[in-house]
Amino acid sequence: MRRICVVGTGYVGLTTGTCFADLGNDVTCLDIDAGKIANLRRGEMPIYEPGLAEMVLHNQAAGRLRFVAEVDTEAYDTALAEAEFIFIAVSTPTHAGSDRADLRAVRACAQRIARSLSGHTIIINKSTVPIGAGDWVAAIVDTYRAPDVTFAVVSNPEFLREGSALLDFMQPDRVVLGSTDKHAAETVAQLYLTLRCRVMITDLRTAEMIKYASNAFLATSISFINEIARICERLGADVKEVAAGMGYDKRIGGAFLDAGLGFGGSCFPKDVKALAHMAAFSGCHPQLLRAVLDINYDQRLHVVTRVREALGSLDGKHIGLLGLAFKPNTDDMREAPSVDLIKQLQAENATIAAYDPQAEANSRELVSNVRYCSDAYDVAIDADALILVTEWREFRALDLRRLYAAMRTHIFFDGRNLYEPEVVRNAGFQYFGIGRGYQPQPFLGNIEQDLYLVPDHIEPVEDAKAI
Repeated sequence: MRRICVVGTGYVGLTTGTCFADLGNDVTCLDIDAGKIANLRRGEMPIYEPGLAEMVLHNQAAGRLRFVAEVDTEAYDTALAEAEFIFIAVSTPTHAGSDRADLRAVRACAQRIARSLSGHTIIINKSTVPIGAGDWVAAIVDTYRAPDVTFAVVSNPEFLREGSALLDFMQPDRVVLGSTDKHAAETVAQLYLTLRCRVMITDLRTAEMIKYASNAFLATSISFINEIARICERLGADVKEVAAGMGYDKRIGGAFLDAGLGFGGSCFPKDVKALAHMAAFSGCHPQLLRAVLDINYDQRLHVVTRVREALGSLDGKHIGLLGLAFKPNTDDMREAPSVDLIKQLQAENATIAAYDPQAEANSRELVSNVRYCSDAYDVAIDADALILVTEWREFRALDLRRLYAAMRTHIFFDGRNLYEPEVVRNAGFQYFGIGRGYQPQPFLGNIEQDLYLVPDHIEPVEDAKAI
């Protein structure tokens, strides 16, 4: 059993601390928010993540997991002083007015840790931080530590997906550790030994870049398939079949090739912006990263345009949204496509009704003048169009004819390509998916010359077997 302290009880910190406790370690989770800590002690979760509440309660009861607020100064400092490993898992949001990562919480955390340290401690950066931040944290700790204190800094980026975070922690594809102190990195690797996963040990800056590069690559895949979807719509192809055909190629794979409303959440938008900013600041030209962000935002505008085209106008129309969270199995509304959709639709004088199984409370903090509903059928009442925004499992089994009967105009926009078009059309709807060949354009001019560049004269093939 190792003594672990996790600073920050947000999505990453709470998941990390709880899972380490479940692996048999003695874990204390710290936070500056006394109200959040009080709720956690009562078993009330600040986020929705399947299975997390049960795991927290189990490990609290077993005495392996504790929660301490900063206002409890003595307990807070004691937890830091007695820990063998301290994980920094505080928020690094996009800085207001720029695309830079805001590191104020990391700085404050590093200073507080340094003042509380005793003996030798390994400080592990779990927060997503710009390249070079590990050296910066080490410098802060070195400035504020007591003379007899020793420490090492290790970068251990997280790769947790909201909605499957516990599984991702317990069954990771890899664990990445970076440090200038190889022994410290190897010691941290022992914490993950029971998971029997691949552990990569490298230097600090490379570990930090692996996190950014991974998220940027996945975001690029999403924007790529959404751009292909736009082309499919114009040329009459089906992007779902295109993605399936691409995915069978081992060099490509099918993950993150689902066309839809684009990516959101706490990681992809923030990390792509931060990486683009770092690249530009260092003298590079991050044109691909900027295009990824532009395509992602344009995808929301594209859906609004299609709704307007289908209805003739959005003025006075009633639009229903099925789902609000940026993805299923979470209540996270950060950078959620639904927020952009609602604001754009309302700007054209449409009224909005919406339902989400988990995200209503967080949505209320971001948008106003929305009628929140108890279920999908309530959303459909007098609606001119429905937009499926989040592919919650319960939406897979909707009674389409019941939806149809409740609506005023029968238009269904499948923003996640959840349904087979013919199934929805057979229920009476006018169906629109993302990249599903909804409006093939007529070819202008000579199709052979303009599209395929077939030469005017083709030499005959004398030996067909030679082909």
